[in-house]
Amino acid sequence: MTLTRIVASIAAAGALAAIAPGAFAEDSIKIGLIAPFSGPFADYGKQMEGGIKAYMQQHGDKVAGKKIEIIVKDTTGPVPEVAKRLAQELVVRDKVDFLAGFGLTPEALAVAPIAEQAKKPMVIMNAATSVITTKSNYIARFSMTLPQVSGPMATWAIKNGVRKVVTLVADYGPGIDAETAFKTNFLGGGGQVIESIRVPLRNPEFAPFIQRIKDAKPEAVFIFVPAGEQGIAFMKGYRERGLAEAGIKVIATGDLTDDHVLPAMGDAVLGVITTFHYSAVHDSPENKAFLKSFKEANPGAGRPNFMAVAAYDGIHAIYETAKKLNGKIDGDKAMAVLKTMKFTSPRGPIAIDPATRDIIQTVYVRKVEKVNGEVYNVEFDKFADMKDTGK
Repeated sequence: MTLTRIVASIAAAGALAAIAPGAFAEDSIKIGLIAPFSGPFADYGKQMEGGIKAYMQQHGDKVAGKKIEIIVKDTTGPVPEVAKRLAQELVVRDKVDFLAGFGLTPEALAVAPIAEQAKKPMVIMNAATSVITTKSNYIARFSMTLPQVSGPMATWAIKNGVRKVVTLVADYGPGIDAETAFKTNFLGGGGQVIESIRVPLRNPEFAPFIQRIKDAKPEAVFIFVPAGEQGIAFMKGYRERGLAEAGIKVIATGDLTDDHVLPAMGDAVLGVITTFHYSAVHDSPENKAFLKSFKEANPGAGRPNFMAVAAYDGIHAIYETAKKLNGKIDGDKAMAVLKTMKFTSPRGPIAIDPATRDIIQTVYVRKVEKVNGEVYNVEFDKFADMKDTGK
């Protein structure tokens, strides 16, 4: 080979190298998954990633001829400033097509302005404060809101003869939403809220609050705490301080009896009544397929919970959006598609309300019971087509 031809070959290789990153970017759809994967809420990110893996195991990693690329970012949360920085990196450096995840409200609120400015669709897979979707036109939520599941609990309690309660909630957006929605419906139905207790989001010490509940002598205590270890800690204190013997019932949102930690709670939660949008024993072919796929894609991960389902549905919506746009993701066009999203989830029928970009879904009333020797949230009543009522 002559020197001239060698130089030409090197030049051509250099040109190819220069355009290769762009070419590869054109062949993929990038999703930035922002959630806590370490720290006290590490299970939130793991459940979401597990739900995404379950969907991709069933449906492959390509849509509209393009490879789906998930870029995982750990907030160590709740740390809003970290979530915001990670979102900026994903938009500017990684050039993602979608932002997704968001286990905790403070992180979702921190990222909303980034989504708005960059015109990037932001798919919420957990964060449940009602106001979140109002903070950017590019947010669609596939999880729930606390008013959506708390209001029905109050309605059910009144209908079933509960008239006097204490409320205990985590002192941040979702907890305040839960308290407000519950009290609105409960007081409206003729009930009485003797006391409203708010506990710190991080590492609450439940013992003094549980004693206050016992001293107040309500018929029931309504609880919202973030899913996970806090539910275990509260129920342990509830049993140890004799609230069950005192006849004080526990009614709650389903976060308290989260499917993922329920086996660790054991018999201590038998009889607890909750309202929620998903149970691992929901009886449908879609849920059976989801459970099978989750187990295969996430060996040793235990039971999937409502965050895994929301992520499973969120990635489903992203796939459907990519199909309709033939793989060419434009923020405004993607949001137009997401606003019309409607399908049958493992939890039942869901749809996005085009006016609010929030989810419409069935909220189930469940009781913790033994099924084949294990504790589960068994559905026995429902509120169909529930919208968010907190805006």
